[in-house]
Amino acid sequence: MSKILKGTMILTVASFLSKFLGMIYTVPFEEMVGPDGMELYFYAYTPYNILLSLSTLGVPLAVSKFVSKYNSLEDYQTGREMLRSGMLLMGFTGIVAFLITFLGAEQIAIHSLSDEATNTKVAEVTIVIRMISFALLIIPLMSIIRGFFQGNDSMAPTGISQVIEQIVRIIFLLVSVYVVLNVLGGELSTAIGFSTFAAFIGGVASLIVLAVFWKKRKPHLDKLVEQQEFTYDISRKSMYKELLGYAGPFVLVGIATPLYQLIDQFTFKQAMTVAGLGDNSGVALSAIHVLSHKLVIIPVTLGIGLSLALLPAITKSYTKNYMGQLNHQINQALQIIALLILPAVVGLSVLANEAYGAFYGVDKVSYFGDFLRWYAPVGLFFALYTVTSSILQGINRQNFAVVSLGSGLAIKLLTNSWFIVMFGAKGSIISTGLAVLVAVALNLWRIHRAIDFSFKQVYKRSLLIIIVTTIMAAVVFLIKWAIGLLWDPLDSRLAALFILMLSAGIGGIVYIWMAYQTTLLERILGGRVRILDKFLRRGQRG
Repeated sequence: MSKILKGTMILTVASFLSKFLGMIYTVPFEEMVGPDGMELYFYAYTPYNILLSLSTLGVPLAVSKFVSKYNSLEDYQTGREMLRSGMLLMGFTGIVAFLITFLGAEQIAIHSLSDEATNTKVAEVTIVIRMISFALLIIPLMSIIRGFFQGNDSMAPTGISQVIEQIVRIIFLLVSVYVVLNVLGGELSTAIGFSTFAAFIGGVASLIVLAVFWKKRKPHLDKLVEQQEFTYDISRKSMYKELLGYAGPFVLVGIATPLYQLIDQFTFKQAMTVAGLGDNSGVALSAIHVLSHKLVIIPVTLGIGLSLALLPAITKSYTKNYMGQLNHQINQALQIIALLILPAVVGLSVLANEAYGAFYGVDKVSYFGDFLRWYAPVGLFFALYTVTSSILQGINRQNFAVVSLGSGLAIKLLTNSWFIVMFGAKGSIISTGLAVLVAVALNLWRIHRAIDFSFKQVYKRSLLIIIVTTIMAAVVFLIKWAIGLLWDPLDSRLAALFILMLSAGIGGIVYIWMAYQTTLLERILGGRVRILDKFLRRGQRG
């Protein structure tokens, strides 16, 4: 379990830094390009994310599982053969995905814009989609190398390459947008096109980092191959069959969020027009799926990091039939999600206006802050879906992901327009939350049925976490209310930032203190929380 926690920490910190940087850059980016630019940006990234997942065919995570399985059987040669074959496959599918995106960009633009499909608007969206398509040539290759390292319980290459990729991407994005708009006096669509092309530049930087790690670790990996006593000598056909058997459902998990967003991309504006809110539809769409999503995704990174670290460990336990260890791993994973993500999304919901005002400007809070308040809890469901899907894949029930995601998408399709007409723009958030919650419930049911897993301990700990989180939320609300009497958070971005940091900081301290005193931290994370003894118990004795 120490490997899971260590791997989770590495990937979570890396994912957090990556997502945090991805959130921070939107502040100057949105100031430079405005609502129209953010809308163009959204139109490019949603189909890109879907085609990126399809082009990788879920192979990176499947490779992680495949390599982990054969390493546990002490057959390291098969994992190396898989890496070579997988890179050839990724190179081919990346080229195919690039051609589909580049050549089909105009049709994607027409379907996205619907009734707003003027020649000028279609041309603008087409440009930004074509610019981002170049990333599909390189990202699949990068992803499979990360999967290979993860299968070898080496999480640092993935984590460090993620951070470097994001830093390089953001620098190129901001500099290119500034130069196009303020130095060259270029068109907005050109600037957004370069901002999406930054994904390709970031991918190149990440690939260079992974190449350095490969050169450093190759001697050790070669030694493992040389020392092994036997190999299963699997044919390439059998290897691909097993790999793609793992990979198919991984595709669905990878594109779950983009698919929910794609439904909004094709139905949101029409429903808003029916609701009599058509004038605000474009701005609301980008406010929910770009600005709010970037804030909500921060706590979700824990679920992503945990799922990546969890898969090799659960695969080994399941392969060796260590059922007691397997149940403990699943129990701990679900409890970590509740312990860390629940208070984060509740706190973000309570401080929605302050968070939105601090990052995107107080002039937008009156209308858009409410979106973040509703969207924040959905982050918990996204994290749970990612982790439960990873558990299913670790216990060879990955095909059920088709059922759970399909059910969620069906609910999103059936309720989205209806909820938007009833509740306005936030109806799409309610629809997404309901859809993902159903998918999570189905995954949990399947885990229980597959290995007779008992949720009793998860229920008991989650109940205590909910109580502690409720107290924390009340403290945060009282602090922001008290400060608000003296300094209105809508006065300025500085006021919103000050109230956000103070309220969140005190709320976080209160939560950690209560979780520590109730032994929640020790029971879920183990002895690794003893470092807090000298800080918390010292005050208790004094």
